Amino acid sequence: MRKWILTLIIFTTIITQAQDTLSLSSPSSLTIPNSTVNEKAPTASRKWLLGAGMALTYGGSFIFLNEAWYKGYPRSSFHSFNDGGEWLQMDKIGHSWTAYHSARLNSALWRWSGLNYQQSVLAGTGISLGYMLSIEYLDGRSAEWGWSWPDVAADIFGGSLFATQALTWGEQRISIKFSSFQKQYEAGAVEARARDLFGKGHAERLLKDYNAQTYWLSGNVKSLFNMPSLPAWLNIAVGYGADGMLGGYENVARDKEGNISFNRPDIKRFRQWYLAPDIDLTRIKTKSRFLRSAFFLLNSFKFPAPALELSGGKLQAHWLAF
Repeated sequence: MRKWILTLIIFTTIITQAQDTLSLSSPSSLTIPNSTVNEKAPTASRKWLLGAGMALTYGGSFIFLNEAWYKGYPRSSFHSFNDGGEWLQMDKIGHSWTAYHSARLNSALWRWSGLNYQQSVLAGTGISLGYMLSIEYLDGRSAEWGWSWPDVAADIFGGSLFATQALTWGEQRISIKFSSFQKQYEAGAVEARARDLFGKGHAERLLKDYNAQTYWLSGNVKSLFNMPSLPAWLNIAVGYGADGMLGGYENVARDKEGNISFNRPDIKRFRQWYLAPDIDLTRIKTKSRFLRSAFFLLNSFKFPAPALELSGGKLQAHWLAF
C-alpha cells in the first residue's frame, strides 16, 4: 500500500505539470488532445525545460521518500521478498494503473517537447518504469521491506500495455481505469482497525482503502471489434475489486509486543468481478483545448455506471457501480 500511495503522489505531480502543456500536444494517436506540434517552436528549449523539470520532480521525490519512509529503518544488503498474496492483489493492480498512466502522461509531455511519436512513447514509458523500479530498489535495500518481483511484474505490465498499443495500433484501445467510493465499516473495533489502516479523511480513505476500490480494463468497442456504426467513445469495462480485507493476508493485527490486538477471521475476504459500460473521454470530439486536456486527464478514472457484479458465487445488478 505504501509504495502505491507514494507513486500516486508523483503521478499527481506529473498531472499538474502536464496541464499547461497537453493542449499543445500531438498527435491523436497518443490519445492526447488533437492538435499539431508547431515545427517552428523552440523544441530544444522545451526538451531542456522538460528534462530539468522531470529531474527536479523525481530527484525531489527521492529525497522525500528517504525522509518520510526509509530514514527511520535500518539499511540492509539488497534482498527480495514475496508479497504477491497481500490484499488479494489489489495493490499490484494499483502498480499497473500507475505505471500505465505515468507512461501515457510522460509520453505526451515528450511529444510536446518535440520528440517524434516513437521516441516519445519509448522515452515516456522508459522514464516511468525507471522511476518505479528505482523505488523498488530502495525497498530492496531496506531491512523493513525488500525488492518485490510481483510489484516489478505489475509495473512492467502497466507500462508495456501503454507502449505496445501505442507502437502497434497508434492508439489506446484498452486502458486501465480506477474508481473508488468510501466504505462504511461496523462501529467499534472494525472501524478503529480501518482507521488505523486507511486513515480518517474522505480523500485518504479513497486512496488507501482497497475494500473501496475497483480497477477496470476498459476496451473501446468500435476499435476492438471493427464496428464503425457504434459511437467512437463507447467502451465496455471489466472490473476487479475485493472486500473484507482488514490486513494484508488476514484480518488479524498484533501490537509491538506481538500480542493480538485485532482478530476477526469471521469477516470473509472475497473478490469481486464487474461488467459495465464506459466512456473513452479522449474520443469525444470538441474544439475546446481545455476540454480536450480535461478529458485526457479524467480518462484515468472510471465513472459510475450500471454494472453486473459476480462475487461469492452470486450474480447481482447495480444501478450504479463505483
